[in-house]
Amino acid sequence: MKRFFRFRYPKLALICISIVVSFFLFGNAQVQSIISGLNSLTYLGIFIAGLLFSFGFSTPLAIGFFLTASPENIFLATFIGGVGAMLSDLLIFHFIKFSVMDEFNRLEKTKPMKMMIDEIDKDIKKKIRNYLAFFLAGIIIASPLPDELGVGMLAGLTAIKPKILALISFIMNSVGIFLMLWLGNAF
Repeated sequence: MKRFFRFRYPKLALICISIVVSFFLFGNAQVQSIISGLNSLTYLGIFIAGLLFSFGFSTPLAIGFFLTASPENIFLATFIGGVGAMLSDLLIFHFIKFSVMDEFNRLEKTKPMKMMIDEIDKDIKKKIRNYLAFFLAGIIIASPLPDELGVGMLAGLTAIKPKILALISFIMNSVGIFLMLWLGNAF
């Protein structure tokens, strides 16, 4: 047990284990039939899966649910899942903004970070940097990658307002969720 805690990348290992468990869990025909048998609770399940879609460790479970769920109305399901994911992203944003910003500020004052920031400031105009940060964060939020990365970029690198983040999060997560629901129903 002591050796496991000395492992250099325990969080990445847990994410990989989560992916493998989700693959086997949602690849099981019994689990798929249980999910398809929850017709009246499908939208509640999609909302919960949307909540889980934003967190790195639970993303594979949400993806498995989205791929196996068969909602009657894919657009309504996308909306409900997008709302759930948006709520989780706002929670992540507030956690980062109020708990982790002091670490971002300390990190900005280190010599390697100052050199990198100076180099970026010299080569790329501020407006373009902001557009790039929003674009990359949006791609990360829409993808199955942990939303903590994209939301952290927006919270730490931009002066984004929670309303704007909510809009970006809802749109990008909805796109990702729609694609998974569509793929799940197509195959």
